[in-house]
Amino acid sequence: MHFFGAVSLGSMAFMGIAALFAGFVDAIAGGGGLIQLPALLIGLPQSATVQVLGTNKLSSILGTSAAAVLYRRKVKPDLAFTLAMALPALVGSMCGALLASHLPTHALRPLVFFLLIGVGIYTWRRPTLGHVELLRHTPGRRNIIAVVAGLGIGFYDGIFGPGTGTFLMVVLVALLGFAFLTASSIAKVVNVATNLGAIVIFGLHGVILWHVGLVLGLANVAGGLLGARMAIRGGSAFVRQIFLVVTAVLIIKVGVDTISHW
Repeated sequence: MHFFGAVSLGSMAFMGIAALFAGFVDAIAGGGGLIQLPALLIGLPQSATVQVLGTNKLSSILGTSAAAVLYRRKVKPDLAFTLAMALPALVGSMCGALLASHLPTHALRPLVFFLLIGVGIYTWRRPTLGHVELLRHTPGRRNIIAVVAGLGIGFYDGIFGPGTGTFLMVVLVALLGFAFLTASSIAKVVNVATNLGAIVIFGLHGVILWHVGLVLGLANVAGGLLGARMAIRGGSAFVRQIFLVVTAVLIIKVGVDTISHW
């Protein structure tokens, strides 16, 4: 039976469960796209890849926004710093989305693979990293780093995507000294900006399946709220554990994709 255009109820249920779990994982430590995007590629076999990417962004922004609001109520990072990272990320994502269909993104996979390995080893070898907040640099320099990192990671999310939340977290925790929980709160706002930038570009090109994306977005919201609550309850130590697991899975996924394109 088909209730969503050409998409069957069974496919919607499958993608909805994936969106729920993706929202849950993404709200804690990022990496939800690792779950949701492959599910959409399976559930929407007749759709062009760019339609799947656009629909994935629409679903993701709803869950990420819900998690960001909940984090903001419990964890209140500096708003000026958060915007200093989010606004350039929005611009970067729009630029990346514009180029997504023109550049060979598979060429980025080896670089991302080795970067993720470095992130995983660095975090694993520092068990107290991100447990408490020990901010580095002057406020002005932190803002400069936020602008540059936001622009670069936003561009990456618009053009490719896997590991965006991971890279945001490592900049915030390892480079700037935020605790994992605070970093998650900031990263959610920045990720909303990167999703919004991509949605604007994909929307203008008419490639988003709005009815599918909105329905999956509801499941993503439910997962995002549950994940954010668990992260706030578990604290930075819990977020760090999930971060390491997500990073390990990302390394495997990107590694397999890299080998398959050789």
